[in-house]
Amino acid sequence: MLEYVVSKFNFWTYVILVGIGLYAMIGKKNLVKKLIGMNIMQSAVILFYVSIGAKKGGATVPIFMGDAHAAHGHGIHEIIDVASYVNPLPHVLMLTAIVVSIATTGVALAALILIFRRYKTLNEDEILKIRREAGV
Repeated sequence: MLEYVVSKFNFWTYVILVGIGLYAMIGKKNLVKKLIGMNIMQSAVILFYVSIGAKKGGATVPIFMGDAHAAHGHGIHEIIDVASYVNPLPHVLMLTAIVVSIATTGVALAALILIFRRYKTLNEDEILKIRREAGV
């Protein structure tokens, strides 16, 4: 049992990080803490996908130079071993996810500033109470 848990260390790390982020988003009343929880969950997903894209012994980048050799009159003398290449797609997608995460955090922080200016608090219960009293 212990060998199984140790062999899946990356997986358990992501599960714990997602659990922490989910707890922060559901269990906390402060909106800044909820935003931090969202960022923890986003980071866990990004780390998960990057680790899926990694491969033992796959240190080669997938660049095929066959056309360059053919253009110079050289033939391809070796068979390309596709299994030795690392798939770059998860890494590229996670670069996009990082940019989206930063943009989402920036917009959320701007919204939190506006909420604080209007309600003078970032506590979710107090904001809802103020809105109920105002009849909104």
